[in-house]
Amino acid sequence: MKETRYLEENIELVKSLKKLPIIEALDETQVKSLIKLCRIAEFEDNETVFDEGGFDQHIFLLLTGKVRIVKQGIEVRILDRCGDVFGEMGIIDAMPRSASVYAVEKTSCLKMDVSFVDRLEEKEREVCLYVIYRVFTELLSNRLRQTTEDLINVREEYERLKGRKG
Repeated sequence: MKETRYLEENIELVKSLKKLPIIEALDETQVKSLIKLCRIAEFEDNETVFDEGGFDQHIFLLLTGKVRIVKQGIEVRILDRCGDVFGEMGIIDAMPRSASVYAVEKTSCLKMDVSFVDRLEEKEREVCLYVIYRVFTELLSNRLRQTTEDLINVREEYERLKGRKG
């Protein structure tokens, strides 16, 4: 993995990030505060982003490439859209990583170090926490909606197969 230093206020980066659905609702000041917690991390094909069971304080926002999420050896999902977020669950519940993540191809991510929030001045810390939790809320709402749809599809398939058998 190659990683940049923590990012500084960069107008071009702010403009690029504002195009992402998860960030577009934030104002420029909020995006600038968020950037201070971030680095750009680049991964090669098949490189591990993080391991199931590990501990850290990072959230990832996919910029380019694809990642594969694997839980207990089973592929759960492929993320391939710019702006897809992963790694947030351990931040919310302070538990070990619930899955492993691997780059499927050359991949770059915005890597946010949430532990860095404590080192910010009070005003910036409040803005960052607001932004992080706002992003979490939207993300978890979308994931819950998708999980509900998946559950309905599985139940329909189960009923269809059960009817065939009987």
